[in-house]
Amino acid sequence: MAGPIRPTFQSSSSSSNAFVFRLLFLLTLLPLTLAVFAFVLQWRGGFLSDPINRWSPETHQFPGMMETTAEEADAFGGSSAKAVVRSSDSGCSLLGPSHSASFPYYRDWKFDYGSDLNPKICITTSTSAGLEQTLPWIFYHKVLGVSTFFLFVEGKAASPSVSKVLETIQGVKVIYRTRELEVQQANSRVWNETWLASFFYKPCNHELFVKQSLNMEMAIVMAREEGMDWILHLDTDELIHPAGAPEYSLRRLLSDVPEDVNMVVFPNYESSVERDDIKEPFSQVSMFKKNYDHLPREVYFGSYREATRGNPNYFLTYGNGKSAARVQDDLRPNGAHRWHNYRRTPNEVKFEEAAVLHYTYTKFSDLTSRRDRCGCKPTKEDVKRCFMLEFDRAAFIIASTATDEEMLRWYREHVVWTDKNLILKLQKKGILTRIYSPMLIIQALREAGVFSSVISEAAATRNIPIDDFSSSVNATTTNPSSPDIPTGLVHSRKIGQEKKAAESHAAGGRRLFDKSSHPPAVPPLSPPGIDDIIEIVST
Repeated sequence: MAGPIRPTFQSSSSSSNAFVFRLLFLLTLLPLTLAVFAFVLQWRGGFLSDPINRWSPETHQFPGMMETTAEEADAFGGSSAKAVVRSSDSGCSLLGPSHSASFPYYRDWKFDYGSDLNPKICITTSTSAGLEQTLPWIFYHKVLGVSTFFLFVEGKAASPSVSKVLETIQGVKVIYRTRELEVQQANSRVWNETWLASFFYKPCNHELFVKQSLNMEMAIVMAREEGMDWILHLDTDELIHPAGAPEYSLRRLLSDVPEDVNMVVFPNYESSVERDDIKEPFSQVSMFKKNYDHLPREVYFGSYREATRGNPNYFLTYGNGKSAARVQDDLRPNGAHRWHNYRRTPNEVKFEEAAVLHYTYTKFSDLTSRRDRCGCKPTKEDVKRCFMLEFDRAAFIIASTATDEEMLRWYREHVVWTDKNLILKLQKKGILTRIYSPMLIIQALREAGVFSSVISEAAATRNIPIDDFSSSVNATTTNPSSPDIPTGLVHSRKIGQEKKAAESHAAGGRRLFDKSSHPPAVPPLSPPGIDDIIEIVST
């Protein structure tokens, strides 16, 4: 006889309890394991970068300093496109702190690159600035991928304590304003045409504008000889901000430009200083006013009066940006802000994110230094001959007629941003913006000892006492009235004097070229004003 059937619910219940126990154990163990793993990573220095802290000043890391694999580097045009900040092998350094930096396009700061960079980019400038401005300007753009610089120097920039340092930098070509250069430019094609003629034989800003155009014309020839693909004209108080480009790379930005486009425009952002004691603008200024082209119209015009703060225009100085052009046949300058072509109208595009950062009137001393470069009378009538923009005219009159105390008060009212509530309001609207990348890059370059090592090398190779160079680096103001100018240099107005002797020949040449309608040179232009609202809306 079969025995009684025993119930099985007890064994089923035990199995279920064991499964629940194991599940709860795993759910408890998993977060604890992850927490321990995260603690170990942080304790050992971290194998993963924190995206929140990656761009903070304490990390000394910024766009363009992310690690790149060998495969990515090869695809990117360079076998050592590796970007990290690391400790130096040496515990101390005579020329700077103990850590150094390495960026894309670099060979551990040896600067012997160039042939493997595509596209090849050059910058031309006309400057009288000292090393405290030109060294950060040059090496910042080297970090962005610029390989060649054509520096037309005069004044302080042409002094031995500055120019001898510049000559030692890889990829930098220094061109002095010698008598030979003046004569060569006096017979250039530009002087036989009409597109720049309205700026001839006028003082101050007009004279500088003509000089820049003549130098740009020569830079085009040199760029072709060097095999350059793109050429830009920048002043040494301007930095390219390649926003939107991978690795914060100007090279990547230009390589993505369609082949049928032969000129690109960088709208300019203008510095907005918050103190009156700025000494190093590239390292101390982070707030900028955005360009009209990068703002919605209703935001721009709706906040125009607040953003202008009683000044003549939305920007203190120009608002029509700077441009880069492909180095092609028949390329010519079209003033300091644009390029053109003798045979065809360039196909031009404007960047929607990238910009030129213009550090204008960032130092109180800029008022007097600009005044000392111009010999015009401080009257409303005479300054119109000398300056193209309203704020420059007003600043010149103040600097020429007011006391130091009155100048400082005027500078604080018209240039310095002290109203925190207004700053916050305009930041929320997108008119004011913070840009830290240039500051971080230049800070890393300085802390790596790049600038001081260049000076030390120049002192060693040129047999000049290093104290002569140090005075240039430590200087915070420029005295253009007493520059150490090499012999043989002549004033740029000699161009006009040389040319007037052959004026009849020039007039004939201009009549000849009048048959081809070249547009006039593009001068520095102010952004749209309130009076432009009706015209813009109607279009």
